[in-house]
Amino acid sequence: MAGMRRRGFTLIELLVVIAIIGVLIALLLPAVQAAREAARRAQCTNNLKQIGIALHNYHSANDCFPPAGLPTRTSAIRTLIPNGDYSAQARLLGFSEQKPLYDAANFGVAIRNDVAPLTMSEANSTVTQTRVSLFLCPSDQPPSYTLLSVGIGGHPGIAPGNNYFACCGSSLEYLASSSTGPNNNFPITSGAPPNGVFIRHGVDGGLTVGIAAITDGTSTTIAFGEWKVGDGNLSLLTPTTDVSWVGSYPTGAGRNAVMSMPAAGGGFPVWLSQCAALLTATHNSTNNGQIIGLNWAYSLFGNSVGNVLTPPNSPYPNCSTANRGGGLEAPASFGLRSFHPGGANILMCDGSVRFLKNSVNTTTLWKLGSRSQGEVISADEY
Repeated sequence: MAGMRRRGFTLIELLVVIAIIGVLIALLLPAVQAAREAARRAQCTNNLKQIGIALHNYHSANDCFPPAGLPTRTSAIRTLIPNGDYSAQARLLGFSEQKPLYDAANFGVAIRNDVAPLTMSEANSTVTQTRVSLFLCPSDQPPSYTLLSVGIGGHPGIAPGNNYFACCGSSLEYLASSSTGPNNNFPITSGAPPNGVFIRHGVDGGLTVGIAAITDGTSTTIAFGEWKVGDGNLSLLTPTTDVSWVGSYPTGAGRNAVMSMPAAGGGFPVWLSQCAALLTATHNSTNNGQIIGLNWAYSLFGNSVGNVLTPPNSPYPNCSTANRGGGLEAPASFGLRSFHPGGANILMCDGSVRFLKNSVNTTTLWKLGSRSQGEVISADEY
């Protein structure tokens, strides 16, 4: 017995075992990744539900939803307006689990300085640079960069990121009214306010929306949506998270009528095509780049406010008619995008959260964006 040799694995047997292990890993890995994404999507849904609770708490206290923003300064004398330019997200903090952060903010001071390059005010720098998990989808990567456009007193500041935008509807503009300015080649006229729930007030006032004004139904009107946050690489244009400057206004009906869908339906696709044509020719730079979802606190189109003009994860890029490198207070398309397979989450005005598929009909999406156009949407449309 002592002379008998123990039999070991042959090379072929070892290779078979390794192959079996490899197959098992290949089979299990997608399942593990799918389970992780399901957990992330569930957390994303929960974030929006918490925002919905905060929305209704705010409504109970104020009999309306918060505005998308107030003007920072008057048009004539450039006087800073306290409480100006704070986003709807910032105003909701006090009605969520983030109340300590809300209490730390000084809403008696305008959020940005009144001197070029209109950087964020130093008075609230600690608050406005705080990364808030409530406003970040776990499937996305939070930004880890600094950018002059969110600078503090003229110096680069931290961009905390924001995955959830307040929806101004199926409208190209988020301002209640506008006037010609250095960053707006195509100003709208008063009388064409956005058809959604969150509207940024102009220097001559604006509309604050309450539940009573949502006559299309709170369960079929979008309050918030999600988008992808920019990666901060300003040397290369990323269509889904950066901004293309179209340089022309959508054609179609009169200037007021063209602002909202479906009235602008004829000219809007032409405008989107012009935007798509810029992809190979337009590149951002460190001086004039704009990215999506920089900061949750600042009321700016593409920053804390978006619209629903194209289906989730549309191949069309984000577009603005603002001067390239200027602000984004101009007609634009900044819509739904996510890292969730097949669509993106939306928060309805009744506080429910839905998953909107990439395949949703565009006209149905426009109906979901508007608050009071008398549209009827059946449950099987989306």
